[in-house]
Amino acid sequence: MSTRKSEPSPEAPRTRSRSPPAAVSTFHPNLPPLPTPSEVPIVRKRKASQDLTSNPLPKESKVELADADYPDDTVDDTILPPPSQQTAEEEKAKKMRNVGTRTLWTLIMISGFLTLLAMGHAYMIVLVLLCQSVVYREVTSLFTLRGESESEDPWRKTLNWYFFAVTNYFLYGESIIYYFKHVMFADVLFLPFATNHRLISFMLYTIGFVGFVASLKKQYLKQQFGMFCWVHMSLLVIVVSSHFIVNNILEGLIWFWVPASLVICNDVFAYIWGITVGRTPLIKLSPKKTVEGFVGAFFSTLLFSLVWGTLFMRYDYMICPVKDLGVSVLSSVSCNPNPVFVWREWEIWTPLRFGLSSLLRRPVTKIPYAPYQFHLLVMATFASLVAPFGGFFASGFKRAFDIKDFGDSIPGHGGMTDRMDCQFLMGMFSYVYYSSLIREHHVTVGSVIQTIVSGLTLDEQVELFRDLKRYLDGRGVSV
Repeated sequence: MSTRKSEPSPEAPRTRSRSPPAAVSTFHPNLPPLPTPSEVPIVRKRKASQDLTSNPLPKESKVELADADYPDDTVDDTILPPPSQQTAEEEKAKKMRNVGTRTLWTLIMISGFLTLLAMGHAYMIVLVLLCQSVVYREVTSLFTLRGESESEDPWRKTLNWYFFAVTNYFLYGESIIYYFKHVMFADVLFLPFATNHRLISFMLYTIGFVGFVASLKKQYLKQQFGMFCWVHMSLLVIVVSSHFIVNNILEGLIWFWVPASLVICNDVFAYIWGITVGRTPLIKLSPKKTVEGFVGAFFSTLLFSLVWGTLFMRYDYMICPVKDLGVSVLSSVSCNPNPVFVWREWEIWTPLRFGLSSLLRRPVTKIPYAPYQFHLLVMATFASLVAPFGGFFASGFKRAFDIKDFGDSIPGHGGMTDRMDCQFLMGMFSYVYYSSLIREHHVTVGSVIQTIVSGLTLDEQVELFRDLKRYLDGRGVSV
């Protein structure tokens, strides 16, 4: 009994060799370390014939399946361009469409402008009035009364346009009375308007001022007074500038047409030089403007002004001051031209004369010129160096309000203000420059009639008429 008890049981080693299941799962001496979940790329591929809706893979599955696990026809080899490339192509296509729209409307505007120019001074004045109305609407619409609806202040827009109408009445009335004195002071119907124009204008403005004060509300005082100042600044910058442009038209279409063309020419050449050789930014308010474009446009505009201005100064229709608003390019227009349009000759300095004669192989002693050509260089300089700052001013204005354009009245060009920002400044300069250095100041029939009507009594006017009739009879002129 003792001997059997001391012998080991044949089942004992087998029992001791079994390991618990937990010990087997925790001992892997020959396996590499498992990667962390972040190191395992998530690539999910399915057979083309598999129903994805019936047995989808769980979202937490992170098993990478090799391409060899499936036949060749189960893998979609279609290569799509990266999203960045798609965006670039879409942006390029959008830019090309915008260029096409912009070019089309540029041609439409140029053709319409030339048509109105040929139709006469009155149509050009209507065009200026229309442009300034659109610009005024775009600018004043930027300032809104925060927290106020139209029903709470129904007179806001009405008063804004009322002040616009009164200002135009005053300024356009001044121009009509000045340039058509022989009509306004000779017609009994227009005489009260001509003699009392400024008083009427002031009374109309006073009515608007009283209406504004009556519309004030306690909770919107700051915004309403801000709008009042905004409207008056808009009237000063937009309507007054347009008044000077209208005066340029009445003084002769060339004083409106050529300066406006110089601004357009400078803008075009600045764009051409900028995209070809532009490298250095010009001003932060307009990042696309370059120094190279600015300088190149300056010299290009100088050359363009001499050719363009010399071409149009040959036509009386362009240089004659207006006397009849019904004239057109087909009308017979004549006048005594301003001395700046009269051709002259410059005697060449003797040493230079011999040099030019030998170079051209013909005698050269005089060079023809017109004083207007020197004025063209001055206007071209202003259009190139100063007028663009009107555009920079508008760019800063748009940045202040975080807008790209002032409006969308012209497809491809933005708003009317985006096209007229430099023209207002150029128009004011042209009028001031012309009236200060070029205009001839002499007595006209209209100024004499104005003096007679406003300075003489009725009996004195009759006496003057009799004396003037007696003088004409003595000269053999029958009245």
